[in-house]
Amino acid sequence: MIKTIIFDFGDVFLTLDKSATGKHLKENGISELDAELIGINNSYEKGLISSDEFSQHYTNRFKKLTSQEFKDAWNSILIEFPEHRLNFLKKLKASGDYKLILLSNTNELHIDWVKENISVYEEFRSCFDHFYLSHEIHFRKPDESIFEFVLNENNLNPKETLFIDDTLEHTLTAKKIGIHTWHLKAGKEDVTELFLKKANLF
Repeated sequence: MIKTIIFDFGDVFLTLDKSATGKHLKENGISELDAELIGINNSYEKGLISSDEFSQHYTNRFKKLTSQEFKDAWNSILIEFPEHRLNFLKKLKASGDYKLILLSNTNELHIDWVKENISVYEEFRSCFDHFYLSHEIHFRKPDESIFEFVLNENNLNPKETLFIDDTLEHTLTAKKIGIHTWHLKAGKEDVTELFLKKANLF
C-alpha cells in the first residue's frame, strides 16, 4: 500500500519544451553540447557552481553569445503550469492520505524564472511535505544516491513509496532500489490520471 508519493516537477506539473534550449543555442551557433558542457550542466544542476560561473562557461566558450542570450535560451524550456494539475495536487494534499514529496533535477536560473513567471509556485510548493531541488541538496537523478537520500531523510519504506517521473532512466534507478514507479509519458499521459494508471497500487 502506497503511503508516500514522490513527484518530479518538469513535464509532470510544469509543462516543458525540451527541444527549445537546443534550438535557441543553435541560433547562436552552438549546434551540439560536448562532454565538457554536459558535465558543466550536471555540476550546475547539483549546485556546485554559481549561475554566473555557469553562464560564463558558455559565453567564454562561444564569444558571440551574450549572457542574456544564454539565459534566455536556457530558460526557454519552461512553458506553463496548467491549473488542473495544481487542483489535482491540492485535493491530494487535502485528503491527508499520503506524504507528498517533490524531487526535481533543476537549477537556480530555472527556479528564478518559475518564481517570476508562475504565479502559483508558492501555493504549489506548500502542497508538499518536503521539496527537494537538486541544486539545493547537491544530488541529481538518476544517481542512486539521491533516492537513498530521500528515503533516509524521511524514513521511507521503498515498498510503500511511489515515484513519478517523465524520464525513464530516473524511474529505472528508483525501481532498482525497490521503489514503485510510474514513467509518465509527457504529452500522452497526465499526472491527474494517477489513480487510473496506477490503480493496482492504491
